Amino acid sequence: MRREDGRAGPVDDVEAVLDELYALPPSDFVARREERAAAARTGRRAEDARRIHAARRPTLAAWAANLLRRSRPDEARQFLELGQALREAYATLDPSGLKELSAQRRRIVSELSRQAAQLARTAGHPLSDTVQRDVETTLRAVLADPEAAAVWDAGRVENVLTPPSEFGAEAVAAAPVRRDPAPTRTSRAEPPTARRRKDEAAERRRAEREERAARAREEARAAEARLAERRDAREEAGVALERAGEREREAGERVAELEEQLGRARTERERTRTERAEAQERDDAAADALAGAEREAAAAARRAERAERDSA
Repeated sequence: MRREDGRAGPVDDVEAVLDELYALPPSDFVARREERAAAARTGRRAEDARRIHAARRPTLAAWAANLLRRSRPDEARQFLELGQALREAYATLDPSGLKELSAQRRRIVSELSRQAAQLARTAGHPLSDTVQRDVETTLRAVLADPEAAAVWDAGRVENVLTPPSEFGAEAVAAAPVRRDPAPTRTSRAEPPTARRRKDEAAERRRAEREERAARAREEARAAEARLAERRDAREEAGVALERAGEREREAGERVAELEEQLGRARTERERTRTERAEAQERDDAAADALAGAEREAAAAARRAERAERDSA
């Protein structure tokens, strides 16, 4: 959103900050997020600060997927278009389209995951085999799920995205070819009542499977949310610990500096005490010498006075 004068408003600032955060390696994410949120709070932009602070640090696999999206925009756009075509083909159960597109899916997912690994390695964060498999899982989810595709398209994947069970990694390739039902002889046809009962039982089993799958997906999402919350809490505690350690180091440095200054002051005090004692000794000696000179001067004056009297 922009103002009427065309200048960027706070929302633009937040979007730019979020883009910046998700472009960072995970190790730099939390510290920069807190820095940007603090800047928004200082600028009296509480809502911006809330949105920034709510951003969650991506896993290494999620960061690599985001890096791929930003670094390969043309391939990413083609990949998103392939995902839309796959979903449309799956919805219509077009066997020929499914087979062709699923073959493209396997090739492109494999190629893009290799590109993501190469980009991450070039950026100084090589991926393990496990992390690269998580990248592949995320890419398959982008093909299967429009919500996952939107998250990846924005470049803000936080965790591993998983394809829905009804559109899994091999669901497309394994989709059955539709055939017209073979004609049956009237003499051997099932009674309508028995056929209806079988259809009803099959429908119940299908509904139960879908319900179990929905519950499992919901439990998985809830578990992932709890995991993300625990990870964020650990990250924030780590940041707080790091900051406390930094403050402790700074305080230690100040204490060491003050102790050094105190040592110098004590040395200076001892030196001035010595100088004062020596000056006191010189003052005492000068006082004694002055007293002696005064006595000698008085004696000389008396002798001169007697001499003058005698001469008179």
